[in-house]
Amino acid sequence: NSKHSSECTLNMREWWIHVGLICVPLVAVYLHIPPPHLSATLQKWHSAGDFFHFRGKKIFYRDSYGALGSSDVVLLLHGFPTSSYDWNKIWDPLAQRFHRVIALDFLGFGFSDKPRPHRYSIFEQASIVEALVAHLGLSNQRLNLISHDYGDTVALELLYRSDQNRTGHLNFNSLCLSNGGVFPETHHPRLLQTLLKDSSILATFLTRLTNFLIFQKGVGEVFGPYTQPTDAEFWDMWTSLRYNDGNLVLDSILQYINQRFQHRDRWVGALTATHAPLHMIYGPLDPVNPHPQFIRLYMHLVKRSTVTILDDHISHYPQLEDPTGFLKAYFNFFHSF
Repeated sequence: NSKHSSECTLNMREWWIHVGLICVPLVAVYLHIPPPHLSATLQKWHSAGDFFHFRGKKIFYRDSYGALGSSDVVLLLHGFPTSSYDWNKIWDPLAQRFHRVIALDFLGFGFSDKPRPHRYSIFEQASIVEALVAHLGLSNQRLNLISHDYGDTVALELLYRSDQNRTGHLNFNSLCLSNGGVFPETHHPRLLQTLLKDSSILATFLTRLTNFLIFQKGVGEVFGPYTQPTDAEFWDMWTSLRYNDGNLVLDSILQYINQRFQHRDRWVGALTATHAPLHMIYGPLDPVNPHPQFIRLYMHLVKRSTVTILDDHISHYPQLEDPTGFLKAYFNFFHSF
């Protein structure tokens, strides 16, 4: 009998060890595991950049002077949940062709400040872009915008302000969009995104419990099977997300999905009404904006835009999955007007 009870105690102890092993990392994450260190490549990106202040918040940006014979300026707007580093594979080729190449990390992303609590909005991000352009002395310069995902929506708000001739608006020379939920009706947010944006109590736990493996799985699903990020690239994305505790503002930032529904007419209207040269670069394997529904609707509604559909296996991050195809499509567009 004593043998039985000692076995029981041993089993209980083993069980507790298991529970402990599961709980320790969860509790540690919940109580703030320090964010991972920047890799050498990410550190280099950070060092090459600068900061400006917007309403007391620090915004990270990069501004490269490139081609001497050109006066063209290109401005890059990144997607969710990543950062300006998404443009790293096309940065140098763009700098060889354009006079200036500029990108920023939106508020709540990358190396920029990530205030909380804070009501993140597409409108504020658009104002940040306008402030950056003014800060760089480019308010009267005709700008070529390239945007992706979340950045597409910011670009559409900027386009709306420009076409309405609002104070402080950008001067558009052209706009090139890429895989983004421009139409709420063909946009399919990932499960985790939906949970985070719509359930406040659950979101508090989820944002703290999201770890590298969950992140890697989630992001991997929106890359094509043959163009998956390397472990180092996944880690860089995760590091810039975790920088300044960015995981804790994901739920607030994700309100943009609801904002797209609320302001659909304003943003889709700007896209259909503008006279600026427009192009869409689209990776067709995108589960977020699926083929062919998304591109059919786009071509139907945005008659003035040209479109490049990349190879069948390219998914939601075309500038990272097929930088060569992306650049080829972009330069073709740029030389067409």
